Amino acid sequence: MAELDEEGLVRRVAGGDRAAFDELYRRTSPWLAVRLRRRCADDDVVADVLQETYLAVWRAAGSYAGTSTNGSAVGWLWSIAANRLVDAFRRRARQARVPAVPLAEATAPAAEDEVMAGRVDQDLEQALLRLPPELRQVLQAMVLDGLTVRQTSVLLDVPEGTVKTRARRARIALREALS
Repeated sequence: MAELDEEGLVRRVAGGDRAAFDELYRRTSPWLAVRLRRRCADDDVVADVLQETYLAVWRAAGSYAGTSTNGSAVGWLWSIAANRLVDAFRRRARQARVPAVPLAEATAPAAEDEVMAGRVDQDLEQALLRLPPELRQVLQAMVLDGLTVRQTSVLLDVPEGTVKTRARRARIALREALS
């Protein structure tokens, strides 16, 4: 199984190969959980979404394996998980019957803090927008999504050395832009 990439594993899962499914889960569930936790702080919801995602993968692997799209298996897996997360949010919203009561903040932040936070956010946003897309993608995967170099390499379909180089170049560019 080690010689197969994620796409090969999905194709084997489509044929009912339980060992391929186990290997796909072992390889992809850690980074998928990290990405889901970045979008939802409720560990129970994340666990449910992971379970629903891999159940859908088991059931629908044939639909991926039968297509000749340019998308990666990891991207396909993420799209399933993202859709399941949206479904979970919708279910939660429907089940919430108690009207929300707005709570007043105990203390208001200082005006200077608000101005400085807004300024830093704007500067960072502008610096990120000036980065070349390939550097921005690596930075997003590794910093915002919390992926490892290996996981980022698989996600972006580039060698690990390229991921490291792009991450370093992105950090240097951001440091220069923000100083």
